Amino acid sequence: MARVPAAERRNDLVNAAIQVIASHGVDGATTRRIAEEANAPLATLHYCFQSKELLFTAVFERLAEGYREVLTANEVPGDVAASARAMLRALMDWYLESSELASASIELIRWAQRTKDHSAEAMYTEAYEVMGSILRRTAAGQDIAPETIDRIGYVVGALSDGFVLHWLTQADRTRATEQAEVVLEVLDAWLAAKVAA
Repeated sequence: MARVPAAERRNDLVNAAIQVIASHGVDGATTRRIAEEANAPLATLHYCFQSKELLFTAVFERLAEGYREVLTANEVPGDVAASARAMLRALMDWYLESSELASASIELIRWAQRTKDHSAEAMYTEAYEVMGSILRRTAAGQDIAPETIDRIGYVVGALSDGFVLHWLTQADRTRATEQAEVVLEVLDAWLAAKVAA
């Protein structure tokens, strides 16, 4: 059997953890089940991650990386409202395409809250920092108060979180696609009132 490089094996285990957490929840995400999903020996999982908590931290890092990629790919130079809308649309599309990732993130956020783990807080903080950085760049030349920029990031985050909860609960893609348009209308109305003001 060919030896799998450690970085590749870690990646496989993170992917497996996402699948298992999405299917069985955090409590059902045993190291044995995750190793089986990754087609890896249990000893390999323990070699790559000294604890299940460290594996969960790696999953949070993967989620943060995904948020960063989605957000930065949707910057609209010179137009803060268009950037906010593009980021929200991209997040909702990402959740629709990655329901396992969305489900695992909700499960892990609840786990982190129960265990007082700070990984979820760090993930949100990074996402808001990335959004704030993008929005400040796109707002250059526009007369928008710094606190309004922060609020736009919060609104985009809150709307995308609400959307993902409905999507995971209803599991109806057609309905979720229609609801995404309503969510964008809510953002548009908020932006029209706050950014114009």
